[in-house]
Amino acid sequence: MNKLYKFFFLTLFIALTSCVPHKDVVYLQGNLNNEPIEQVAQKPYRLQINDVVAIQIKALDPKLVEMFAMSEGQGGNSDLYMSGYTINDHGSIRIPVLGEINAIGHTTEELRLKIEKQLLSDYFHKEADIFVNVKLGGIRYTINGEIGTPGTKNIMQDKLTILEAIANSGDVPITGNKKEVMLIRQLPQGTQIHTLDLTSVDLLKSPYYYIQPNDYIYIKPIKQKNWGVGTNGLQSFTTVLSALTLVFTTYLLIKRN
Repeated sequence: MNKLYKFFFLTLFIALTSCVPHKDVVYLQGNLNNEPIEQVAQKPYRLQINDVVAIQIKALDPKLVEMFAMSEGQGGNSDLYMSGYTINDHGSIRIPVLGEINAIGHTTEELRLKIEKQLLSDYFHKEADIFVNVKLGGIRYTINGEIGTPGTKNIMQDKLTILEAIANSGDVPITGNKKEVMLIRQLPQGTQIHTLDLTSVDLLKSPYYYIQPNDYIYIKPIKQKNWGVGTNGLQSFTTVLSALTLVFTTYLLIKRN
């Protein structure tokens, strides 16, 4: 009977220590108190190689800008890839009439002003009622690891939070480690790696709460998955009980023989 009690308590202990605690599953835990949370000011995104930008050039007289109409009317990611302007390995885009224009390191607003100024200087030769609009061709990011649908995504928005990026990728399953999410960011000066805790409300104050184009997000697996047990108490108890029952039965059969 002593051995039976020890067996039961051992099984219960392993099951309890192998299940995923509630605090490791819930997003944005903390003391909110219904007070607004001040977010860190975001620096404007600066264009990088392989970024795609959509450029629209309009005027009161449409005939003046007919040659630029190829960049209008993007309906989706594939259309934008074909009709948008991709920043090449030299950091430039090629626009009709204007030719090569350096774009790398500029914000979309800086690039807009640059194109507008050059149009008035080299093409129109005088003040004209032209309208230039430059937008980033969505936010492209890659997400991998413990996530519903891993892969590269392109969301047609100007801003995207890491929570939105995860939601658009099928959410993190219970086997994913929400406390140590790795964000790898490419910058002109090199690669940066940051670790984010999705379970803490302080995430909203992080300068990396908003992701940038070309970010790579990696969700690590929790230790319980590596152990091969269940993701909740019942599954863990059943798995461990089955294993220990097998061991105990084998022991009894060997002992009888």
